[in-house]
Amino acid sequence: MSTGNIANPILAGFQPDASILRVGDDYYIATSTFEWFPGVVIHHSKDLVHWRTLTRALDRVSQLDLLGAPSSGGIWAPALSYDNGTFYLCITDVKARRGVYKDLHNYIVSAPSITGPWSDPVYLNSSGFDHFLFHDTDGRKWLFNMQWDFRKNKKRFAGIVMQEYSVAERKLIGPVHKVTEGTDLGVTEGPMVYKRGGYYYLLLAEGGTGINHAATLMRSRSITGPYEVDPDYPVLTTAGHPEYPLQKAGHGSLVETQNGEWYMVHICSRQLPDGSGLSPLGRETAIQKVVWTEDGWLRLAAGGRLPQLEAPAPDLPPYPFPAEPARDEFGTAELGVHWHTLRVPADDSWLSLTARPGYLRLTGRESLNSWHRQSLVARRIGSFRCSVETCVEFEPECYTQMAGLVLYYDEQDHFYLRISHDETYGKHLAVVTSERGQYDEAEDYVSVEGWGRCYLRAVIDNENTRFSYSGDGSDWKSIGPALYTGQLADEYQRKLSFTGAMAGVCVQDLRGTALHADFDYFEYREHETL
Repeated sequence: MSTGNIANPILAGFQPDASILRVGDDYYIATSTFEWFPGVVIHHSKDLVHWRTLTRALDRVSQLDLLGAPSSGGIWAPALSYDNGTFYLCITDVKARRGVYKDLHNYIVSAPSITGPWSDPVYLNSSGFDHFLFHDTDGRKWLFNMQWDFRKNKKRFAGIVMQEYSVAERKLIGPVHKVTEGTDLGVTEGPMVYKRGGYYYLLLAEGGTGINHAATLMRSRSITGPYEVDPDYPVLTTAGHPEYPLQKAGHGSLVETQNGEWYMVHICSRQLPDGSGLSPLGRETAIQKVVWTEDGWLRLAAGGRLPQLEAPAPDLPPYPFPAEPARDEFGTAELGVHWHTLRVPADDSWLSLTARPGYLRLTGRESLNSWHRQSLVARRIGSFRCSVETCVEFEPECYTQMAGLVLYYDEQDHFYLRISHDETYGKHLAVVTSERGQYDEAEDYVSVEGWGRCYLRAVIDNENTRFSYSGDGSDWKSIGPALYTGQLADEYQRKLSFTGAMAGVCVQDLRGTALHADFDYFEYREHETL
């Protein structure tokens, strides 16, 4: 049995809003994907220590249409549950998020297995995000979600509401109950519901998803309330501790092991060491052991409210998974489970792994500013010290055709080492950046006229990011200035967005001739030192 510790975060990089579920001896976590496709990453473990990316639940447009979705829109805070042989997944699809209104729609999908096939969505409501389906012991099902209020002089986060869900009718039925307006921490959202010892427990995210984030517990003898607040709330927070290595702790989800131990997974973030407070890796997932007090409240096993960098492992046999290879040679007919595309599925109209076996072929489409049809494939960055590398074959004919290696937060903020062609330099390399939507090009253009292959690399060393290139994969030369990694963070210049830095490859053809590029491999490596 395990006697060690669990290192936090358990899911590194852009993996927020974790919802954890145990079925038998298997543990699953669902995390948010926002504008990235496929939607909802599902992770798997048997010991809470070792985790693997298992699948993505929403893999077809009939389940999730993100075309035109705003950045940091799309899928928010999925919630997993299980009852009587069926897995359920609550999903919120956010269509507009700026301004006073929130255009969003809540759905539920179901499956006989965690790996699917997941059903097409059943519509529930649009009153607010972060919904959770609770399966009561009497067979009834209840949907909880936060309620949004756009009116003047009202709290936007207007409390938690609940309504019964009918499986037979595939819709919500009966009256809507408001069960709580939250505490003085404010911004009450993310309801998760549990039943224990004759109480219904309501675990809430409060304080906003930034540095004041927290997890608060309430309870009631009745499902509809009234709910009393934990007298020593919140259970978990890093508010008031700006020096702490795990920030933004909150939005919890609970699980009980086969042996009666309890754990909470939660949001956290790690900040750059430069004192900026920026976290370009995005909001990550950590885990804490928790215990129940004699009077029926929840506490961190370590004491206090701060999340631990290492949590005691449960009394379960260790179950490690094989290490993921650092290099993807594109030797299969479909993209691996770590890859995402931006808003649109990877179909053969623009992406192929078979047109040239052993290569990823991307057909150029819209620009890196588009909310529609980009030809971009990317994976999460999970470390402040890492390198990414690719090799591309591409023959542009004009400046409107580009291909290369991209570090991408969104259309406003990204770094791009791209190949293009113009009347001055011919076929050449250059570093292109976008900072809060302001386009720029580094001035050291490098001619690669006559090169059949271009090797491209990016190295992230904490706050510094540098690009380099090679003609043979051995002799590397730097290109462009040192770039500030913090620009790829949620909080950069008070951006108020919710994803994280991604690394990938992309192609644009802005004159519409569908020129393609072939990528031989993609390599992602994390380093202790650089």
